[in-house]
Amino acid sequence: MKLQDANEELFKQASKRLDELAKLPAHNPNKDLMQELESKGFSRRDFMKWSGMMTATLALPASFAPLTAKAAEVANRLPVVWLHMAECTGCSESLLRSDAPSIDSLIFDYISLEYHETVMAAAGWQAEQNLEHAIEKYAGEYILMVEGGIPKGGSEFYLTIGGHGRTGAEEARMAAKNAKAIFAIGTCSSFGGIQAAHPNPTNAVPLSEITNRNVINVPGCPPSEKNIVGNVLHYILFGSLPTLDAYNRPTWAYGLRIHDLCERRGRFDAGQFVEHFGDENAQKGYCLYKVGCKGPYTFNNCSKLRFNQHTSWPIQAGHGCIGCSEPHFWDTMNPFEEPIGNKLYTTSFNGLGADKTADTIGAVVLGATAIGIAAHAIISSTQNAK
Repeated sequence: MKLQDANEELFKQASKRLDELAKLPAHNPNKDLMQELESKGFSRRDFMKWSGMMTATLALPASFAPLTAKAAEVANRLPVVWLHMAECTGCSESLLRSDAPSIDSLIFDYISLEYHETVMAAAGWQAEQNLEHAIEKYAGEYILMVEGGIPKGGSEFYLTIGGHGRTGAEEARMAAKNAKAIFAIGTCSSFGGIQAAHPNPTNAVPLSEITNRNVINVPGCPPSEKNIVGNVLHYILFGSLPTLDAYNRPTWAYGLRIHDLCERRGRFDAGQFVEHFGDENAQKGYCLYKVGCKGPYTFNNCSKLRFNQHTSWPIQAGHGCIGCSEPHFWDTMNPFEEPIGNKLYTTSFNGLGADKTADTIGAVVLGATAIGIAAHAIISSTQNAK
């Protein structure tokens, strides 16, 4: 009963917050979300199914589905500023999905997106003016989303933006100063990404090292659009930040390992492994650990959400997870097609272990964990052969 009471209280708080947001002036009052969706071929039924799915993704009770729908409908009350740093724009592309727009991407069209270099028409001085105007006009109210790693210190000049010659670090600090909430979108912004890989000539760092403000990390290369939109919806619903793990990732999205919910997990437990790409075991859908899958060390919800209109994901397609949502994955998870158990000279996470979550740090270092998993693979396959 205590859990039920807590959920009821949370429901009341979210309802009250949404009612208050609904009273605020809309950014685009002439647009109706349902009309926008219907013009793209989505029915009210599709929208409610999407709301139910997003409610489950956010680990909320099913009774919150109507509130999730309402949160989407009032999303144009909260302005969003989206900055691009050193990156490939893959995170934005994950959301925009230009070949077949999803409800998620259409909602981002509907919200008050004040600045986004990829989708806005303005350029040059006008673009800079738009950014400065949005930061000033909505000070203390806007949500800041930053994509890309950021050169720091004496290397800041490697990322110089616009006619004013500001560095990316300067622009990020300026935008972060008066933001209501800050999200680092993608692994580059969350942890430095490929730009920060050894030897890191530009001294690229994550957003959290540029500002002293609290940053919510939404890693992935790229992250699912559901993880991007879900964080915005969570903030709209509750006006507060979600529960986070030790790396400031929302636990509703990054609370479980890829390995925990992998569709090939049964094959792993049975000792059935792909020995090399294209072999008979690969055709049978066996576990990809021996060809480098980093699923046992990677926290993400890829297996639940999947990509390409939710049709598939890397492991389903036949290639192991490369650990792209983990800190310093380019260095610590490489080589991507060899098991970590074969690496005798280093461990990931500075030896803190693969189980570093919101509450605990694993007692066994990742290297030992990897060796244990490798031993399991050898023993299981031997027993299976017998």
